[in-house]
Amino acid sequence: MNVVFKLLGAGLSVVAGYIGTKLVDVIWQKVTGESTPKNKDGLENTLRSALVFAIVSGAVSTTIQVLTNRTTQRAIQRFAKSRDLT
Repeated sequence: MNVVFKLLGAGLSVVAGYIGTKLVDVIWQKVTGESTPKNKDGLENTLRSALVFAIVSGAVSTTIQVLTNRTTQRAIQRFAKSRDLT
């Protein structure tokens, strides 16, 4: 059953990562009024905007990954605990 939880966790991580990426894109456009630096030609981006976007995007991705992993581990532990009780 651990394999099922690990696959489910990986699937949730992918979906959460996609949603997080879209959320960062939307928030970036609302705050700056411009499209994300990844959608522009390299010459149009300022180094500052590219670095800030990379830092924000990386922080959101890492946070999503950590939260998804923790949730998956809690689910595995809860399942194992309930399995031991029966």
